Amino acid sequence: MEEQYEAEIQQLCEEIAMLEAEKENYEREVSLHYGQYLHSILGVMVEDDLRNKQDIAKLMDEIEKMEKNLARQIRLNKINLTGCCTKTIEKSKTKVVQQYQLTGHCYHVSFNVDFIITEEQEDDSLMRKVTNLNVVVDGQDFTDISSLLSRVEETNSLLLLFKTLESFSENCEHRSKTFQHFKKKYPDIVSLPEGGLSALMLIQSPKLKGCAMCILWDTDVTLEGEIRPKVELLMKMPDEALRMDSNDTVGNAPKYFQNLLNAVGTETAIECIIKTVLV
Repeated sequence: MEEQYEAEIQQLCEEIAMLEAEKENYEREVSLHYGQYLHSILGVMVEDDLRNKQDIAKLMDEIEKMEKNLARQIRLNKINLTGCCTKTIEKSKTKVVQQYQLTGHCYHVSFNVDFIITEEQEDDSLMRKVTNLNVVVDGQDFTDISSLLSRVEETNSLLLLFKTLESFSENCEHRSKTFQHFKKKYPDIVSLPEGGLSALMLIQSPKLKGCAMCILWDTDVTLEGEIRPKVELLMKMPDEALRMDSNDTVGNAPKYFQNLLNAVGTETAIECIIKTVLV
């Protein structure tokens, strides 16, 4: 019985050896017949991998350049886009209609802009048209620019919008820094009752109860987008002081202030007014 098992084991070992030999012969034949094709395929795969890496490197380089260009544009015009959404409404061989939604801010003025751009291929030229422009501006100075925004929406003029938004926001930022400067320099006299971004600065001496001067710095915006700062002096005096003012100094003060503005500029004129309270 034991001899029979040994014979069967020997036979299995011989079959395994024969199968392994056949496997080696088969692999050798495959290598001989298809080795060249496999080598070519591997070569193509390596080339594709290299090409993909080059494409990725090129794409990353383009992204880096775009980021630098965007950062440069932000430094130049101070308009910082924080969001951009697009939706394709219509697309054909000759016409593409896309809806855009932009959000961002310029200094402290935030904005949300919606519009549609239609691109149509006519012969050898590509025509672009902006329609359905809608603008929402968030800021304390909205009333100063509301008329212009209505015109922008009527004319669908993105150029007028962003050009004016930059100048308008820059003027508001300059006003805010000027007011903050005087508040810091004369903390006992100057106050900003409506906050650092408001158009109002109050000048009042603790020694002169009931007497106050206000600097009102508004911004006129024409329908053509021209920015015209309007700085005025407003006087508040007790009735008794007004009755004693025989030369109408208080009544003429706003006119004198305008003359001073024209002669020495806004900052110097305001400081001159503040110093009259220090006397």
